[in-house]
Amino acid sequence: MQFTSEQRLEEGVLEREFTLGEIPGTLWTPESAAPAPLILMAHNNGLPKNQPRLVARARITAACGYAVASIDAAGCGDRPRSAADEQARAELRRAMRAGEQVDGIFESFIGPLVEKAAPEWRTTLDALLALPGIGGPVGYSGWMALGIRLAAADPRIAAAGFFAGGYVPHAQREEARQITIPLLMLLQWDDEGNPRQRALDLFDAFGTKEKTLHANLGGHTGTPWFELEDGNRFFDRHLK
Repeated sequence: MQFTSEQRLEEGVLEREFTLGEIPGTLWTPESAAPAPLILMAHNNGLPKNQPRLVARARITAACGYAVASIDAAGCGDRPRSAADEQARAELRRAMRAGEQVDGIFESFIGPLVEKAAPEWRTTLDALLALPGIGGPVGYSGWMALGIRLAAADPRIAAAGFFAGGYVPHAQREEARQITIPLLMLLQWDDEGNPRQRALDLFDAFGTKEKTLHANLGGHTGTPWFELEDGNRFFDRHLK
């Protein structure tokens, strides 16, 4: 892991850009002598790590005493996309504009994204936990499809906060039954791209005995900011 830039923010947070092989990422750490618990923070469906809402969440969370990391995994952000990825994205946009059924397109698009992204996130986690000032346990916050895969596959992840937005492939819906860690799921009740009943069925499928659902009125990007405060309290209970 090589750090390529850094800046100190007003909140008492150090923000550093890094590369790990071909993986670009950002790490936010609090100015504290004690090792900080780590939260992996992922945006969904290939949006970049510097997406403003993600950066704002990361900075606030780091100011609360956490190390926070985000990466652009394969096919995400500015990283190259295959011709098949671009074709799937174009077909998805066309079908949504036409009001057509998009489940099959989502499956062929999101499934490969998860398969490519999960190994890079786990490689990044290995490197992050080797850094001074970062300790366990580890939390995950963000894109549900990827988070389900990571939480099911990596025992180092001790708690997860999921955003119920976008499509969750069949493979991850089955993996949800394997998850036994505490989780918090956020649902936007009027999410235009996420059928409400499908999200509720997925919440019911999670295998953990400690799961909480927060539902708020509004569309996909309307999650209230107070949910960030509640999310940090959730991680405080399970990571500190």
